[in-house]
Amino acid sequence: MIQTLADALAEKGYTTLTPVQEAVTDPALEGRDLLVSAQTGSGKTVGFGLAIADTLLDGSEKMGRAGTPLALVVAPTRELAFQVMRELTWLYARTGAIVATCVGGMDMRAEKRTLERGAHIVVGTPGRLVDHIKRGSLDMSSLRAVVLDEADEMLDLGFREDLEFMLGEAPADRRTLLFSATVPPMIATLAKQYQNNAERVNTTTGTKQHADISYQAMAVGERDGENAVINLLLFHDAENALVFANTRAMVARLTARLSNRGFAVVSLSGELSQSERTHALQAMRDGRAKVCVATDVAARGIDLPNLDLVIHAELPSNAETLLHRSGRTGRAGRKGVSALIVPQKVRGKAMRLLKFAKLNAEWTVPPSADDIVARDEERLLNDPAWTNTPNESEATFAAKLTERFTPEQIATAYLRLHQARRSAPEDLSAPDSKPDRKPREFGPSVWFSLSAGRDQNAEPRWLLPLLCRAGNIDKDSLGAIRVQENESFVELRASDVDSFMAAIGPDGALEDGMTIRKLDKAPDIGPPPRRDSKPRSPRPDSKPRSEYKPKYDAEPRAEQAPRPAARPAGEDAPVAPPAFDDTAEAPVSPRAPAKKPYAPRDDKPGKPKPYKPHRDDEERPRAKPYKARSDDKHEGAKAPYKGKPAGKFGKPGDKPYGKPADGGGKPFGKPAGKFGKPGGKPAGKPYGDAKPKPAPANAGDTTKRFVPPGTKGKPRGPKTGKPAGRPGGHDVPRRSKD
Repeated sequence: MIQTLADALAEKGYTTLTPVQEAVTDPALEGRDLLVSAQTGSGKTVGFGLAIADTLLDGSEKMGRAGTPLALVVAPTRELAFQVMRELTWLYARTGAIVATCVGGMDMRAEKRTLERGAHIVVGTPGRLVDHIKRGSLDMSSLRAVVLDEADEMLDLGFREDLEFMLGEAPADRRTLLFSATVPPMIATLAKQYQNNAERVNTTTGTKQHADISYQAMAVGERDGENAVINLLLFHDAENALVFANTRAMVARLTARLSNRGFAVVSLSGELSQSERTHALQAMRDGRAKVCVATDVAARGIDLPNLDLVIHAELPSNAETLLHRSGRTGRAGRKGVSALIVPQKVRGKAMRLLKFAKLNAEWTVPPSADDIVARDEERLLNDPAWTNTPNESEATFAAKLTERFTPEQIATAYLRLHQARRSAPEDLSAPDSKPDRKPREFGPSVWFSLSAGRDQNAEPRWLLPLLCRAGNIDKDSLGAIRVQENESFVELRASDVDSFMAAIGPDGALEDGMTIRKLDKAPDIGPPPRRDSKPRSPRPDSKPRSEYKPKYDAEPRAEQAPRPAARPAGEDAPVAPPAFDDTAEAPVSPRAPAKKPYAPRDDKPGKPKPYKPHRDDEERPRAKPYKARSDDKHEGAKAPYKGKPAGKFGKPGDKPYGKPADGGGKPFGKPAGKFGKPGGKPAGKPYGDAKPKPAPANAGDTTKRFVPPGTKGKPRGPKTGKPAGRPGGHDVPRRSKD
């Protein structure tokens, strides 16, 4: 290994390399294309940084002067691109390498200036890198290595064309390294097309998926999902926690809920700008925020320090997303917890996700309020602040406290201050609990009768407040209310009878002239009658059912023809059926009488005569020839058509060519102009005296489109606005100031 890189790893605290880092730094793979599949959080970023070091440094320990890029690293998301940039920056810090970024959402002009000044390694997202290549600001001619990080995710996001474009623009002799958690057929096709005899490196064989992550499936009630998230955050009290949701709306809701409960929370979703997303992640790294609520945009490549807890507030859509979400914790040998919030209706989906991801989860319930209090007390007693030696100022103030207060007062005040900084836990219901629908126990009761029933439109919803007001009682003192036709019965608790009667008075008068009286025993109340149970009176013109007759008097069917006689026993000869007799009377089923053929009626006046066809040898009448009428009875009658006079060529309707013999009419064609051509300008006039042609009509000019009522769409005059050729027309109406 190059000494400058080894010093950087030692300074960062690396004592041993991870399996994927050891595999890609094998001397046997030096200079070859690689197709690497490794688990999330296995150190792939440092791994490909070490893998391309020999190619970039070319035997030396430091980089030369920055010019055109030597390596290009492509990442699917902005956050992952910035994380790769930070990892490569400290890894190549001693070599003097300059690492530049080109990601969407940032200032493209600043990135262009950085590329013009020179960079050794460029890290970016596919879309922005393609823009720089097409604009000419990113020179690909000197590239020695191209790294595609999370290649499967980039293909899922639809960056296949961008990747193919970049790989096609890169030099043919460069190294190509593909890093992916899985190797689907699309990745294999891409590697075969753009890699040269790539070496397959698989570090997931024989290892357990996410061995450092403890999976827990929390069964909760239908309405306790968000409360379970709060209790989990309080119970674990992790330095950094990541809560995943499926939609932006859910991210905003959870962020507001946790912020109101006193958590230092930030959000991360696609609707935020790049600067807002960067500030949110920086707040998590600085310790200003402890909880980050995010969508799946943060499930790829985000590496937060000391991230010990991942909560799936909503289940992911597939097993691969579950693995990438959970892979944010338990990285580089650290332990982590991945908790799934599972309501009863999605329990089957959770089991399928765990099965497809080949994970074994512990099915349990979220921590209760008592569990959180006990865990908080244990955490408080084991706090290292009890054993730390106080400094001079702390000892002086502690002496003042002990002089003024007793140890119990000091401990109580400290406990109250500690609890005031923390949110109270939520009370959760059992996952399979259902609301109690058992009838409440009313106890001994007395029945009363009211002088209003269904005929007076009495209903329990207005009898209940009326009795509470009149008797000065609560609604819990009243039991059943049964409304009958002419009266209503009310059940009252026996312990409230005396106060009820005292408030009403001896006469039992209520509002609106109603009265109430006490009954000696419970009334005998049957089921309420149905509204439509009254017998219907028969129609006056209806007949009994027995008097109805069918439409047709159906006669009984005649008996069928007799079957052939049975074959005698012991005789093998077949028995022939009886011959059919034409003269015998065959059974005929009754039919409706045949209708008479249609015959026109001549007894009514105005009816046309029946149609009588003509014979072939009979002469048919012909229509009379048309003859124009010239009498005065029909005004506007036209004379019969006589045709046009024959023209020069002898055809009717032809125009005469030239002047006619009698000198009348106009000559054919245009007169000769100044230059002797037909249609030219007349001779003798100056060339510039011709009148200018009118300007073509403007479609946007709407001044002449308005047609006032009564003008029938005629064009207007040029000055007065009146219709042309129509004296006395109306002027164009003008809008008044009102």
